[in-house]
Parts: sequence; structure tokens; C-alpha cells
Amino acid sequence: MSAETDDTLCQVLMVGIADEIFAIDAAMVREIIDPIPPTRVAGARPHLGSVVNVRGNVIPLADLRIRFGMPGREATSDTRIVVIEVPIGGDAVSVGIMADKVHEVTEISSAAAQQIPRVGMALKPEYIRSIVKWKHGFVIVPEMERILS
Repeated sequence: MSAETDDTLCQVLMVGIADEIFAIDAAMVREIIDPIPPTRVAGARPHLGSVVNVRGNVIPLADLRIRFGMPGREATSDTRIVVIEVPIGGDAVSVGIMADKVHEVTEISSAAAQQIPRVGMALKPEYIRSIVKWKHGFVIVPEMERILS
């Protein structure tokens, strides 16, 4: 989503990670599962340091807290793995994302997209597509391809 003047609606899954809420394009989401034991991968990048077995398929497990420099947290009863399919290098790649909480599927308007503030953001601007007003606050629309590559 970019800060355009048209009013296109996009269906998204609202996911909580630390104190932030991210709007992931619902078309990317394949399934939401309860946490399963990960297997560490030696030499892997820190934010993609594990894999999980999802229905017989081994997929990388992304910890966006590490990628964003957020403090770690133990899993709770709300923790879920959101399995998404993201285009990386021209191929569709399945990746699991650890989420502290899955909120809801909803629609956001492209007309509500705001430019990324140049100051005060804890996240790198290249990881953010836009910021959108939602309910009583703002949510981040991430650039999943850049975050995971």
C-alpha cells in the first residue's frame, strides 16, 4: 500500500508483535497455527534461525522481534505462527512468522495510508510500506519481502 489518493480497500490480518500491530496482506496468509517446537539451523541469519514442520513441509520460522531489534519474549497462550507465502527472488516462499497475538481480519483503506515519519520510528523505514489509521491508533503495513530477504 502506498499513500495514494484512491480509496482501494485491502483485506489484512492484524498481528501483534511486542507493542506494535502489523497489517499483513490477507492474500499472503496461508494458515494460522499454534506454536510448535522449532529446530535451530546452524549458521542461519538470526531472524530466520529456525525451521518448523508444518504438515510435512519444513518452513523457515521468522522472529520479527529480532529483525526489528525488539526484546525477546516467552510464548503465551496468545502466541501463534502465521504461515505466509511471500515472493522472494521471483519464487513464492512459505515462511512462518511468530506473532504475540492475532487480532482479526479486517479491511484498511489505501486513502488512510500515511507517509512514514522520518524521525521517531524504531523500525527501519525500508521495512515499512505505510502506516494506516485503525480503530484508535495506527498500524504498520510491512514490506514483508524486504524484511525476510
